[in-house]
Amino acid sequence: MQAATLIAPAKINLHLEILGLRGDGYHELRTLFYPVPLPCDLIEVMPSPDDDFYIRCAERPELETTSNLLYKAWKAFGEATGFRPGIFVALTKRIPMGGGLGGGSSDAAALLRWLNREAGDKGLPLQALIGLAANLGADVPFFLLDGPAWASGIGEELTPAEVDLSGATLVLACPDIHVDTAWAFRAWDEKYAAADSHESLTSDMGDTKNPSPVLPREMTNDFEPIVFEKHPSLRDIKRTLLDHGAEHAAMSGSGASLFGIFRDRGSATSAVQALEKQGIEIFQVDCP
Repeated sequence: MQAATLIAPAKINLHLEILGLRGDGYHELRTLFYPVPLPCDLIEVMPSPDDDFYIRCAERPELETTSNLLYKAWKAFGEATGFRPGIFVALTKRIPMGGGLGGGSSDAAALLRWLNREAGDKGLPLQALIGLAANLGADVPFFLLDGPAWASGIGEELTPAEVDLSGATLVLACPDIHVDTAWAFRAWDEKYAAADSHESLTSDMGDTKNPSPVLPREMTNDFEPIVFEKHPSLRDIKRTLLDHGAEHAAMSGSGASLFGIFRDRGSATSAVQALEKQGIEIFQVDCP
């Protein structure tokens, strides 16, 4: 087994709708995942001196435990396939935690991909790997795909999507605020769970493998009223993005990261400068 460096990219939710609370205690969602190359985590995988799993994360030593999704992915893959090599993992954490960007899920998916390649004949077909990933977390299966996807259920039912952002500039603002996803769902339940499920602003996915591209007016996030009430500065960031010319701006996941989609690169640069003056970490991505 050779050492390898894996790249785990982030995601944003171009649309996120909470349809209601299910009987099993989970929430029914409809969301549009979109992969972004920045920020990204780096995962260095090296053979360990024995058959165990070791992890080091200099930036976030609290992640060096068996509750980390990297360990859970390694363990689950070994139990499913019998392929369980001893490895040492050095994690460079660049995706903000509690930012709604799927960092932990992306890390797990990157390691699952690598394990599946290394396993040879013991490797799993894609659908089986996705099923294993779903048991680790609702966002993990998405990162096993190679493009945008609609997700339904608790996020594990995936349908590849057409999303044309070609020529646009994506500005991703990552304030130093941690939003706990479990809290966000509880707060949503307290305010909305008793209400009837509302109609989606997006077209029905139906049975097609290529749903219609999402339109800017359809990009909404049902978590925003809840999270903005607790963290008003996030509403201000969204307003800054829109005031500087974003065609659309929204929060990703349960927050706290927000994104703006700009058709004019100069306007995007102006927004970046305004937000950086506020001490907010910014990532700027030119969409192919």
